[in-house]
Amino acid sequence: MESMVLVLGVSAGTGGARAMLTHSDQPHLPPIDRCQVPRRAGGGVDEPVFEAIRQMRGSAERRDELITGTAVTCRCPLHIESIRAAAGRSRLTIVDEPLAQLRYLRFTGLLPDTGSVILYDLGSSGLTITHADCRTETILSSKRSTVLGGDGYDALLRWQLARGSVLTDKLTSRRHREALSSARVVTAMDPTTGGRAVVTRSDLAQLCAASIHHSASFVRQLIDETGVQPEAMVLLGGCTRNPSIREALGEMTDLPIIYDSEPEYVSARGAVLLAAERPTGDVRMARIRTGATLPTLTSRTVGRRKLIAAVAVTVALGATIAGLLAMDKNPAQPPGGGIAPTSVEVAGIPATPFG
Repeated sequence: MESMVLVLGVSAGTGGARAMLTHSDQPHLPPIDRCQVPRRAGGGVDEPVFEAIRQMRGSAERRDELITGTAVTCRCPLHIESIRAAAGRSRLTIVDEPLAQLRYLRFTGLLPDTGSVILYDLGSSGLTITHADCRTETILSSKRSTVLGGDGYDALLRWQLARGSVLTDKLTSRRHREALSSARVVTAMDPTTGGRAVVTRSDLAQLCAASIHHSASFVRQLIDETGVQPEAMVLLGGCTRNPSIREALGEMTDLPIIYDSEPEYVSARGAVLLAAERPTGDVRMARIRTGATLPTLTSRTVGRRKLIAAVAVTVALGATIAGLLAMDKNPAQPPGGGIAPTSVEVAGIPATPFG
């Protein structure tokens, strides 16, 4: 009997890399091995990628198996250049991240056969929104923002806990946020004072409400810019594990939601499929147009009043989260003593709280 091909899929991002080692025909099943390598402060995006590859090669060697193909997904040209330069003569396929996501969604039967979808990728370092045609695998438009993301949500959670005299570090606040994706209540403890504070899923939802409303408005603007109504919106990235966020986005965008049980690994699983198809070379997507960064608005259909409101919210969110991140060493002092934004009306989306 012919043995199955062992391949490696890696997703690269600003926050680090995720890798998945599995057989080429089993990207949807629990992998043989996987790892997550965070990006060190000041390090290049290539470092965690090749550390993840090193770890997975070691895992394959311990099984006495050979990795026949490796693919790495990237979301921007700068990351591609960095990884390609670091790879040298190593056999490596670099893939546009949206393409890997579409391929895996098609493999699992979640992707519509025709029409387009919005890829809403909410990770730790930011939000990427891509409008892609399902049949031709063409990018119609895309936007990215570092204002919205898990790092900002963690900062808001630390701020909330500090108001209750419970100080936590970055890793602990992230664990609390991630725990609220499956649990409705977590208890945070200050390791120095022993103080405790209870945080509910609804509390986190209120902290994130302004940014979720804000991102939903840009989904609508992206659709207006392309002039194509999508069939659905795909929620990707670890932050979308939170059911409150998924429910709110579905209601605010009025789009059917497509969701994989491990949204942060969809890119790596798609890379597995492409590693089996193309052992070397780069795979790029066709682009009809290149979207501006998320805070830049060009939609012809957005009124001037809504445009100004959206820009104002962008500035307010960016200033609030940047201030919180800058004060990590002294979280007991919320910036300006103010209250974090909890809801907002922007681009015609009502300011209804969610929980």
